[in-house]
Amino acid sequence: MIIDDARALLATGAVCDSCLGRPFADRSFGLTNAERGRALRTTVALADDEDFEPTDPDTCWVCEGHCGTFDAIAETVVDALSGVEFETYQVGTQVPPLVEENERLLREDAGLEPDVGESMKREVNREVGRRVGAETGTDVDFDRPDVLAVIDLAGFDPLEAIESGEVTSHAVDVQVNPAFVYGRYRKLERDIPQTEWPCRECGGSGVQLGDDGEEPCEHCGGSGYMYDTSVEQVVRPHVVCAMDGDEGTFHGAGREDVDARMLEGGRPFVLEVKRPRVRDPDPAELEAEINEAAEGAVEVDGLRLATYEMVERVKEHDASKRYRADVAFADSVERDEFEAALAELSGTTVEQYTPQRVDHRRANLTRERTVYEIDGELTEPTEAEVRIHGAGGLYVKELISSDDGRTEPSLAGLLETDAEVTALDVTGVEGEDEPFELEAYFRDEPRS
Repeated sequence: MIIDDARALLATGAVCDSCLGRPFADRSFGLTNAERGRALRTTVALADDEDFEPTDPDTCWVCEGHCGTFDAIAETVVDALSGVEFETYQVGTQVPPLVEENERLLREDAGLEPDVGESMKREVNREVGRRVGAETGTDVDFDRPDVLAVIDLAGFDPLEAIESGEVTSHAVDVQVNPAFVYGRYRKLERDIPQTEWPCRECGGSGVQLGDDGEEPCEHCGGSGYMYDTSVEQVVRPHVVCAMDGDEGTFHGAGREDVDARMLEGGRPFVLEVKRPRVRDPDPAELEAEINEAAEGAVEVDGLRLATYEMVERVKEHDASKRYRADVAFADSVERDEFEAALAELSGTTVEQYTPQRVDHRRANLTRERTVYEIDGELTEPTEAEVRIHGAGGLYVKELISSDDGRTEPSLAGLLETDAEVTALDVTGVEGEDEPFELEAYFRDEPRS
């Protein structure tokens, strides 16, 4: 039966070994389609006692020569990846519609099912891919490769490529997937936002229109930013430079208020680097470089090379937070009343309507959040230090102030006096059920 099918395919015209073998790609694992095709051509010639007449790809009516260009395409891909560090790759192919139609007609004319065997697209992906892997010493990855090379077979003349052994670089589009660095940051000074904050007056341009034309924006002093720096602006340039990338994006596990410090264990973050040409910088050296440049305003700790899944984990992983707050009361508070109020809040679930300070950027909703634990001490009759462990999303300032009754219960409401957070520190950001740092999300070995 298989010999009859091979005869029918050969009867359609000049067919190269790869195109002849492709309809039988599910037969005899371990052979290339070209090897299958040559074996079938030989068997038919022996069975029919006819002269053996090979067909080169440049005379094949099906692929029109493209099956003779695998080596040349692979060399072009390797050249395009020169200077880019990668451990995994994938190859994709765009096949000209006419060649796809030829493939359909080949099977139809031979009386075969239209999807028998495999497509030319898959063969080119595999044959070029294994050559690229052998040349670069890297592994194919079909899920999330470091680099992806997309080949446009219509982008070059296959007959010229067979003759010259070269394929124009315009026919190969190399896509370098992002690389990721995970760590935790501490923000040791107040009035530093997590991410860069463009000026709302000039839109980040640093200029405004005056009577005599453009002039520096009065609101931001011409800087284009609401604040002189940010955690992102401290971290991003060093990571992007170390990975020789084009740009970077900062992803944090939530964020603290601009006027709050982030202390102790720090807040998890991932820096995503676009088109990195270096994927394995030394995290310890990078960490030291960032901390030296930050001059004590920001610190990073535990930098590691991460997988792309770490971005979703940092942004979506359920976390609880710990805080330390300095609180000022409008009236004197008795110690026993203060302790009783804290005891009532500890372990309770509060209802928080969207705070007034953020209602311009968040939906007006009532959210339920749990106060796992709260304690503290009065330092003066009108001043206290309060420590809070709460579920993610708990508005701590409003838990203290009540926000004009938008948070119930609250410390102010229980004490029946106005209360205000005068200084806030975040002291812990940890996963609710498991830590952020799981080895499955890292690409390097943990530091000793």
